Amino acid sequence: MRIEMTRRATIARKTNETDVTVSVNLDGEGRAEIATGIGFFDHMLDLLARHSLIDLSVAAKGDTHVDFHHTTEDVGIALGQAVRQALGDMKGITRYADIAMPMDETLTRVAIDVSGRPFLVFRTEFPAPKIGEFDSELVREFFQAFATHAAVTLHVETFYGLNAHHVAESCFKGLARVLRAALAVDPRTADRVPSTKGSLGG
Repeated sequence: MRIEMTRRATIARKTNETDVTVSVNLDGEGRAEIATGIGFFDHMLDLLARHSLIDLSVAAKGDTHVDFHHTTEDVGIALGQAVRQALGDMKGITRYADIAMPMDETLTRVAIDVSGRPFLVFRTEFPAPKIGEFDSELVREFFQAFATHAAVTLHVETFYGLNAHHVAESCFKGLARVLRAALAVDPRTADRVPSTKGSLGG
């Protein structure tokens, strides 16, 4: 069994709109240090870390006086890049996972293929345009940025839900759990890339 101790990465992204640093340890315990200046988004990222068991540090400063779009998107970009970098050659990963994630009255299905091919299907509607001060549509923007830059195929579909907070939370918790499963190393294939091609992406 191969024991991997180096699945860590740090990404720094600085633009005229944001200054973001994200660090991940894919083999962590779900510890989170999150500071984006956006309370609801911090809560979602904390859930993501806790339920994926990925140690996650996010420090972001952005033009939140304009809106929360740039900060949310750029954190998604940096997180995706960090996960992709931390995965390295992707030997031994389980690769596929899916879950039906309940959150009170809401049920969302999330499925992932850590394929090296970025694609997002996002079939989720929010019953309210805002969750506190956070625009509900930014949940999709985060998922799009993450899927693209992590180079994963990601499907998210909410079957039903009455509360916008619950809908968003079911999406983030669902993502967390499929990451936890798909990024796990299967000891039976620890030295093989899970693809008949012999490589993923690229």
